[in-house]
Amino acid sequence: MDIASLLGVGLCFVFMILSIVFSAGITGVKYFLDAPSAMITFGGAFMAVLASRSMPSFMSGLKAYTLIFKAADFDSKTVIKQIIDLSNTARKEGLLALEEAASNIEDPFMKKGVMLIVDGTEPELVKAILEAEIDAMSERHKENYSFYGDVAGMGPSWGMIGTLLGLVLMLQNMSDPSSIGPSMAVALITTFYGSVLANWYCYPAENKLKARDNAEYTMKSIVIEGLLSIQAGENPRVTEEKLKSFMSPANRAAYEAENGTGDGGGE
Repeated sequence: MDIASLLGVGLCFVFMILSIVFSAGITGVKYFLDAPSAMITFGGAFMAVLASRSMPSFMSGLKAYTLIFKAADFDSKTVIKQIIDLSNTARKEGLLALEEAASNIEDPFMKKGVMLIVDGTEPELVKAILEAEIDAMSERHKENYSFYGDVAGMGPSWGMIGTLLGLVLMLQNMSDPSSIGPSMAVALITTFYGSVLANWYCYPAENKLKARDNAEYTMKSIVIEGLLSIQAGENPRVTEEKLKSFMSPANRAAYEAENGTGDGGGE
């Protein structure tokens, strides 16, 4: 479970409700509930996005929201250590020895790259195949996180449409001054709903999914660089230093504390 997403989304809602309660009491919440306003804002925003996508793409985008609550498992330290172990094996026993080592690799992407090397595939082709895979992966991720960017753009717009409709209906009934205040309040609720949809629901999801995509892309780039170094017969120490350049200073320090500096081995 991703605690940051859970706390962020949950506390945003809690603070919003508390601000209403502190300002207008618990009964004040009812002033912010209006079914027609919700229908035009949420319904209009999501249906406009549906009109711009295919049904499978739309459903995939909706389902992707749950991913922000799942803890990401992108441990660069473990991946680099695994690659250095493979590098040591290849340096001592040859590239063919990696076939047996590949049976213990859980990551399908890394395993695929190792098997391509064992099969004697040219380095340029290994790189092209693996880069094509991570580019395709990134495009799939983009389709999901851009869904929330699209809804975020539509939400305030449909909220404004709802506000304009409310103002038109209010102006049609100006003969009753007592109804102007409530009618104006209802008209403005759609703008409120549109802002909430964009800033509470959509933008956090879009940014979290983008960050996940960047992290996974970087992780797979480390794998590609490491496997190509192994195939080129580079010294494991050199490979290790090259891969550590992908890490943040904090992660690099943690890696060196766990594994020592430049202890990849090799003659």
